[in-house]
Amino acid sequence: MDVVWHNIPYLLIGAVTTLKISLIAVTFGIILGLFAGMGRLSSNKLVRFLATCYVDFFRGTPLLVQILIVYFGLPQLYGQGQTFLFIHFGVGHAVTTTQISDFLAAIIAFSLNSGAYVGEIFRAGIQSIEKGQREAALSLGMTPSQSMRYVILPQAFRRVVPPLGNEFIAMLKDTALLTVIGVEELLRKGEILNSNYFKPFQIFLSVAFIYLIMTLTFSRFVDYTERRLGVHDHN
Repeated sequence: MDVVWHNIPYLLIGAVTTLKISLIAVTFGIILGLFAGMGRLSSNKLVRFLATCYVDFFRGTPLLVQILIVYFGLPQLYGQGQTFLFIHFGVGHAVTTTQISDFLAAIIAFSLNSGAYVGEIFRAGIQSIEKGQREAALSLGMTPSQSMRYVILPQAFRRVVPPLGNEFIAMLKDTALLTVIGVEELLRKGEILNSNYFKPFQIFLSVAFIYLIMTLTFSRFVDYTERRLGVHDHN
């Protein structure tokens, strides 16, 4: 275990990267999800169709595939890659490599993925508010947008705190997928460490414990927030 103890700071650097990506992605995901959730409930058929397509695509395809599409595919669309010639079975192939940074690709892919799931969370939260709340707001002279902003959404936000917490925890663990594009998050740091010392049991067990500490800490925070909101509701 000496290898692990001596390299804890190195692993913690990866943990910070993991937390940073998760926090940024979930923040953007909440913004995208709010629009997607409201779009799914829109009376405008085009808006509802586009929101549904977005949610269905990012919920219905693997996150790993989405990461690869963003990292390798987006630069190809904009012609920002460098072209190399590879020989495969005697046939030359011009392949464009990506120039987008792995960190930016991670943020884009995770934000889009999170937005789709958060969109469904918000949709369910909004629909869980009794129709009488909206009708009462309209009867007081509020416009539909005002009733949504001042009456429906504040109540829906309180109700979606637990699933939003679960979404963050799931994203925190899913950052391990970013090792395929070279992002030096926690798992990637563990892989690099293992390639130097070849102590897979100790190193990856330590990585697992760091993930566990992060997820349990945030789970407790979500539980505390939920209890506080519950007390507020009863007052």
